[in-house]
Amino acid sequence: MGLSYANSMLFVLLGGVIFVLLTATGLRKKILEGIPREVKVTVPVGIGMFIAFIGFNNAGVVTLHEGSIGFASFNILNKNVTYLGAMGALVALLGAIAIAVLAKRGVKGCILWGMLGSAALYYILIALGCAWNSAGCREVFTGIASGFEDPFKAFGAWGRESVGQLFVKGFDFGGIGAGQLVVVIITTSLSLCMLNMFDTLGTLYGACSKGGLLDKEGNPLRANQCMLADALGTCAGAVFGATTVTTYVESSSGVAAGGRTGFTALVTALCFTVAMFLSPIAKLVPTAATSAALIWVGVLMMSSVKDVDWSDPAAALPAFLTIAVMAFGYSISYGIGIGIISCALVKLFTGKVKEVSIVTWVIAILFLAMFILTN
Repeated sequence: MGLSYANSMLFVLLGGVIFVLLTATGLRKKILEGIPREVKVTVPVGIGMFIAFIGFNNAGVVTLHEGSIGFASFNILNKNVTYLGAMGALVALLGAIAIAVLAKRGVKGCILWGMLGSAALYYILIALGCAWNSAGCREVFTGIASGFEDPFKAFGAWGRESVGQLFVKGFDFGGIGAGQLVVVIITTSLSLCMLNMFDTLGTLYGACSKGGLLDKEGNPLRANQCMLADALGTCAGAVFGATTVTTYVESSSGVAAGGRTGFTALVTALCFTVAMFLSPIAKLVPTAATSAALIWVGVLMMSSVKDVDWSDPAAALPAFLTIAVMAFGYSISYGIGIGIISCALVKLFTGKVKEVSIVTWVIAILFLAMFILTN
């Protein structure tokens, strides 16, 4: 759209402010109630598939190349298969199996132990690769050695180039005309707010459903406080030059391991703060090891699929589309949006339009507008 970095941060802030207003006025609760049951109960499943797909992709178990998708090859005798790539996929799969074995045996902290074991196996295989004169394996150790730099240099650049730039340059839109600017503001702010709000709703519901943190009506406990924290985080992040600060779907791994209180969140935040100054050490945990944890979390979140009446087409299609679009479309909010739209249309054309609330129709129309205007 010809926007600058500072312009983008301004739109992130506007989206955050809209999110704050929706939460503070109680409209957020109405929106949550407007999500059809068949979509709501499959959100954890869709998120689980989404998380697992991230793990598969990061570790190279599933390969994406020029629009094609395929399973990893472990045939290192094939000249087109790298030892490093095959090894990462193997470690992730073995790590997921190890976590399952530990969970079955009732070992506490099975995800953490599985990740540490996977990391150890990864470096053993890297060392073997170096002994076999693998250039890729040597580069892994070279990268570790060269990765220790002064973190304060990065903080200095961040302070100069990012912090508060939306107030300095964010209102300078160059040659964009007034009419075009209005359209850009509306569509961009709508898109960012919708994505943030429904990503957060989906992640929150998915994590809480696995952590036993839903109320009698099936809604997350203290959802208003959670949503407000997310909205304020988005606003603060924009001021400091960050893209939308929001709940992260990988937090489900912490919930699955037993972390279900605010104290867990504070400890996680503290660890991230320390990691900023020790990033080379934090990077010693390979992607293959963290991917094993994500794959296992995907397994844990599949149980909600049994709550869908798959014999009823009016429930089966929205539920399936919610799961499929989340995973294959790589977006939680898109999955929720397509699920809501399909649910409303199926009931409209089967004579059950009275079962669809006004709020559900409003959400469906907003998602439809977002898909048409912003994608």
